[in-house]
Amino acid sequence: NTDPYQPAERHFQITRQCLEVLAEFRNPVALISKNHLITRDIDLLTELASFRAAAVAVSITTLDNSLARKMEPRASLPKRRLAAISELAKADIPVGVMVAPIIPGLNDHEIPAILTAAVDAGASFSGYIILRLPYGLKDIFSDWLERHFPDRREKVLNRLRNMRDGKLNSPQFHQRMRGDGPFADQVRSMFQLTSQKLGLGDQRQRHQLSTAHFRHPNGTQLSLF
Repeated sequence: NTDPYQPAERHFQITRQCLEVLAEFRNPVALISKNHLITRDIDLLTELASFRAAAVAVSITTLDNSLARKMEPRASLPKRRLAAISELAKADIPVGVMVAPIIPGLNDHEIPAILTAAVDAGASFSGYIILRLPYGLKDIFSDWLERHFPDRREKVLNRLRNMRDGKLNSPQFHQRMRGDGPFADQVRSMFQLTSQKLGLGDQRQRHQLSTAHFRHPNGTQLSLF
C-alpha cells in the first residue's frame, strides 16, 4: 500500500483522475492518507459519499511537530491532518483516524491525545496498526533510531520483538498488524478504551460502503468479436 496523496500527486493528479472514473460509475472507494492534499478532491468524494460509496481515514502518528518531521518529513504536519478531518467531515464525507504506525516506546503514549484531537475535528471511526518491518526495513528503521533516538533504540526494538515472538516482523495476517504479548495487549486496551469513551466506532461497523448505485459500463468487451 502507498499514500495516494504523495507530493507528486499535486502535479500529476493521478489519484484525482482515478476518483473521476470511480465517481462516474459510483464505484465505492476507501482512502487513507497522511496529507491535507486529499481535501482538494472533496468535490468528488462528496459525490461518492452521497451514494455511500466513499470513506476516508486520515493517518495521524503524533501531535508533536518535531517527531512528525522526523518520522514523516514529506507528509502534512499534525494540525494540517486534523484540518483535513474537519473539512472532510463538514462535507458529509465519512472520515476517521488511523493511528499508524504505532511505535512502542516512541509514540504509543500519544494514543489518547490523538484520538481526542481527531474526534474534536470530526472523526467518527478509528483504527490502528503497529509498526511493520518486513524485509530490509528492519535495518533502515534501526539506523533511523540510531540517528534520531539513540537512547531509545534498544527499548523500541525490544518492545517490537516482544510483540512478535522475538522477531521484528511477523508475516501472519492478523498478528502482523496488532502483535501479541503484554505490550501489544497494553496498546490494544488503551486504544479500545479511549475509542469507546469518545464514541468512536470501528470503520467496518460504522461505514459499510454500498454498491447499490454502481453504474455498469455501456457495451461489452466482446462486441468486437
